[in-house]
Amino acid sequence: MTRPTSLVHPTAVIDPEANVEEPVRVGPFAVIGPGVSIGSGTSIGPHAVVERDTTIGANCKVYASAVLGGDPQDLKYEGEESSLVVGPGTTIREFATLNRGTAASGETRVGKECLIMAYAHIAHDCIVGDKVVVSNAVNMGGHVEIEEGAVIGGLTAIHQFVRIGRHSFCGGGSRVTQDIPPFMKVAGNPVRLYGLNSVGLKRKNMSEQVLSSLRKAYQDLFQSKMNIGQALEYLEQKRNLTNEVSELVHFIRSSSRGIVT
Repeated sequence: MTRPTSLVHPTAVIDPEANVEEPVRVGPFAVIGPGVSIGSGTSIGPHAVVERDTTIGANCKVYASAVLGGDPQDLKYEGEESSLVVGPGTTIREFATLNRGTAASGETRVGKECLIMAYAHIAHDCIVGDKVVVSNAVNMGGHVEIEEGAVIGGLTAIHQFVRIGRHSFCGGGSRVTQDIPPFMKVAGNPVRLYGLNSVGLKRKNMSEQVLSSLRKAYQDLFQSKMNIGQALEYLEQKRNLTNEVSELVHFIRSSSRGIVT
């Protein structure tokens, strides 16, 4: 059996300090800069740029004119070393931009098997978990954290330092300035809470027991006569909370920006 070989277009520019594992595909006029590492099976589309100090895992797809590893758009940035890491199996569509980190954390990170759609912007020091969907023209401020399996609708703007919880759903065109709790569905400008992300959770094969416990927790937190603090204490006093409800409670407790309600 013949081993697959790399296909690098003659107009592509690859810095001698870059580490490109075979086999890869690099399209016309693509640029791969110094300190870049690209895993096997990855394709870099025409006119795409991977500027510097960026690690792209195996079997990723970077489409035309995407720019990865650019300098952070932060006035405090003074050229310090920083990096971008993209996990294996992630797809980055046309004209998306993913910046490196700053001295604050040193790194911007995108997990495995994510889908970053066209014109999305992932700013400096953001952390995007595994299997996250970032739709067209989503714009993130710096230090945003998006947990595993979240889905962000197109044209959404996310304020710096916002956290978005696991398996949550944010509708398109939203303006997000506070944290989105895990397992929830939000939308709007300003963004509002619209209940559990029931469809998404069922697609994740969550059991009816878990869904039922989350529904009850949602009712206690957002539909009862208790305020959020009282509802958290009430839930914490219960025994045998599911892991998902415990995760929800901890997320809200640890929020520094407040949560979407």
